[in-house]
Amino acid sequence: MPTSTSSASIASSRISPMFRFLGSVAIVGSLAACGSVPLPPAAPPPPATSPGVVAPPAAPLDAPLPPPIVQGKSRWTAVPWTDLPGWNDDATHEAWNAWLRSCERPMPTVGALCAEVRRLSIASAEEQRAWMMRRLQPYRVDALQPGETSLLTGYYEPLLDATRQPSASNAVPLYRPPANLASRRPWHSRQEIDTHPDARAALRGREIAWLADPMDALALQIQGSGRIRIAEPDGSQRLVRLAFAGSNDHPYRSVGSWLLQQGALRDASWPGIKAWARQNPQRVNEMLWTNPRYVFFREEPLADPDAGPRGAQGVPLTPGRSIAVDRDSIPYGTPVWLASSGPLVSLQRLVMAQDTGSAIVGGVRADYFVGWGNEAGEVAGRLKQPLQMWVLWPAR
Repeated sequence: MPTSTSSASIASSRISPMFRFLGSVAIVGSLAACGSVPLPPAAPPPPATSPGVVAPPAAPLDAPLPPPIVQGKSRWTAVPWTDLPGWNDDATHEAWNAWLRSCERPMPTVGALCAEVRRLSIASAEEQRAWMMRRLQPYRVDALQPGETSLLTGYYEPLLDATRQPSASNAVPLYRPPANLASRRPWHSRQEIDTHPDARAALRGREIAWLADPMDALALQIQGSGRIRIAEPDGSQRLVRLAFAGSNDHPYRSVGSWLLQQGALRDASWPGIKAWARQNPQRVNEMLWTNPRYVFFREEPLADPDAGPRGAQGVPLTPGRSIAVDRDSIPYGTPVWLASSGPLVSLQRLVMAQDTGSAIVGGVRADYFVGWGNEAGEVAGRLKQPLQMWVLWPAR
């Protein structure tokens, strides 16, 4: 998860149809919507036929578009459906489970459609697409600030091995929030948590589990949650989730940016950062302390291994169909059409805005939830490419 308020692998049956690895660096999206052929002008779609769903008549093709909407750091400009690249090709029904989850915590405006969304859960992709074209209006999302860069990144749930007790090999603690976390804002920095007697005393006895690698602990804190395979004292193993439970309220600072500024590396992807840490163990703390933000966790049972962690909207995330956004620019629960092409992935698909993060700031900014495990981490750690977004907002 982004540094946020928020099966033992990437769940291949759900994610690998989107990604095909070539070596350990590049993957080619196998999405049906990745073609670059321009879409022909769309004919008026047929009416939805799902039982109980009555859609309003389609707007005339020459009907005037609604005026722009200013939302937070973004400007929404109404566009015709033909502007959405790949719109006719995405298997939109794959996003319906994510939409149904958003309806568990319905948000204003878009939540008014939830009764129809539920009834359409058994409809075909064509029926769902036709309903959206009647009930929703696409708006292109542009940044209000001139020159602001659009950006798509990825996040995931790490899958890590841990122990309940410290040992020579597992000496990196993961903490519950300290009892006095609210007594000072910001609380102790990352460096102070490692070195200051007051911080160490406040966290004594708050350990949930112990990891072997401080870089794994940092990854868990950056993502905001993770799956932990814990070796219990009786010799058994448990797979649990560590969920975001608070932070020290310091700003997030990228260790990759610091390494670039130091001239220490050219590849600031997460695999590149971890490789540098292995080669420079004596400087790992120096690097870690440049990011003063520290995240605390709570342990949760992994009730549904096929569901992701709860995002900031309060609903479980869906791999490949959930994104984190700047909540001031795109409200939670909003369906979003996302298009991005780069050396790693090509995406043209329906996703749901269900999460946020302290690093997710800007009018055209999204963090794409990839899944869990090492393969998901490989994708998320390298994903950084341009982005186009359209919100699908209830038509007036």
